[in-house]
Amino acid sequence: MVSMRRAFLALPLMAACTFTGCGYHTLGAATHLPPGASTLAVPVFATRTDACHSEVALTQAVLRELATRTRLRIQPDLHGDPDLVLRGTILQEAATPLTYNSQSEAASSYLLTLVAAVSLTDRTGRVLYENKNYVFREQFQSSTDLAREIDENPAAMNRLSRAFASQLVADLLESF
Repeated sequence: MVSMRRAFLALPLMAACTFTGCGYHTLGAATHLPPGASTLAVPVFATRTDACHSEVALTQAVLRELATRTRLRIQPDLHGDPDLVLRGTILQEAATPLTYNSQSEAASSYLLTLVAAVSLTDRTGRVLYENKNYVFREQFQSSTDLAREIDENPAAMNRLSRAFASQLVADLLESF
């Protein structure tokens, strides 16, 4: 009976030990963001590709995603000595056909791949997060040439940019 009582009393302690460090955290509490930071600048991403205006669409999507998911004041430039700066460079953009329509012989889905270098630094220049080979892949269905659609259709680039921004910000905020 005494042994059963001890086991029953030890149960909450075992549960606490089991669930400690499970990885859950509150919004903006990731290790990449210092607790005292209040401003984050995201200058327009640089690009090393021939794609037109994708750097602007990606930057705007990242700004919106950060504003939605963090407690920080987000700004699009370096004015005012921000606490943190997120920089990005688009290194590569490629649309590769995945599946084909056997009747029309046209590609019906594509794998879009973006490779970027991203870094988050504090105002002293200390690197808080860096990935020099950040790879983003997304599959898109299309009845037309997706590569041309992405280049010529702002809605397609905006859709891609939102998906990219969502993944990048999640990695910044939730990586362990």
